[in-house]
Amino acid sequence: MFRSATFRLTLWYLVIIMIISVIFSVAIYELSTRELRASLHRQAIIYQTLPWYRSGPTGYPVQSLDQQLKTAKNRLQFNLVLLNLAILAGAGGAGYLLARRTLRPIETALDVQSRFTADASHELRTPLTAMRTEIEVALRDAKLPPDQARGLLASNLEEITKLEALSAGLLKLAQHGGNLPLEPCSAEDVAAEAVARLEKALEQRNITIDNKVKDIQVLGDQQSLVDLVAILLDNAIKYSPSKSTIELASGVRGRQGYISVRDHGKGIKASDVPHIFDRFYRADTSRNKEQVSGYGLGLSIAKQIAEAHKGSIEVRSQAGKGSTFALLLPLADSNNQSNKKARKNSA
Repeated sequence: MFRSATFRLTLWYLVIIMIISVIFSVAIYELSTRELRASLHRQAIIYQTLPWYRSGPTGYPVQSLDQQLKTAKNRLQFNLVLLNLAILAGAGGAGYLLARRTLRPIETALDVQSRFTADASHELRTPLTAMRTEIEVALRDAKLPPDQARGLLASNLEEITKLEALSAGLLKLAQHGGNLPLEPCSAEDVAAEAVARLEKALEQRNITIDNKVKDIQVLGDQQSLVDLVAILLDNAIKYSPSKSTIELASGVRGRQGYISVRDHGKGIKASDVPHIFDRFYRADTSRNKEQVSGYGLGLSIAKQIAEAHKGSIEVRSQAGKGSTFALLLPLADSNNQSNKKARKNSA
């Protein structure tokens, strides 16, 4: 589809360029011919003043000037044809490259959308298939005991919870795709709210938080940033051993502020690091031998939120020593002004 579209777009580029080229060639030909005729006419007048000038149809100057005009016009036509052929060849190659460059982002976006749709359909089908199988098996038993019926309902409820989590993740991916209102907000408040959101998970895993995030003013939408830090924190909780500590820190790096989340889990393999932000990607075996719940959407959402804030997420990991995720965000103007004042005072 995109190959034929590339050739069609290239053809349109060629048609437009050649129309413009032919129009300019005709204009150049007419203007040049007019100038040549006027120039030769002036030469003829000069020749008439010469003492050896002979008038008449066989006169040397008249025949010579007419021949020169014809020869010059033929040479001009030939050169213009060669020029248009060269423009046609060059425009064809350049037009094809331009068409490919124009259509490549659209092709990439459609490929990503197709893969995302296929992955989402597969993930949605999994809990639905489990629910359907359990219900079909239960319906075959005409005397289903109440205990088994309650167990079936509990299992179906668990699958519904998974579907809700998946749909919520997909909705967040769609919500954070556009522009967000960026306002000064405190990194300390963002981290505190994210930690409070995950108190139950921390208690269940018996994990403590060492929160050293300072009051650094960054540009962003506070609730979106809370979602982002909560995702990084939830990710650290899932892959951290019980009775361990997760460290939250902050700082300033150039014109950016950062919030880092460090865990002491199994770490990430170097081969998995480039893919951890892909949708539905989970490197469970590389980080933890235990089965980890989730659909692999969290880090994709986190990356998308960071990019919407004109920020980024850095990852440092070492096998057996855990991982560190650092969220980098633009500093707010008020924070920049306070830093300048501090530098002046120190000077």
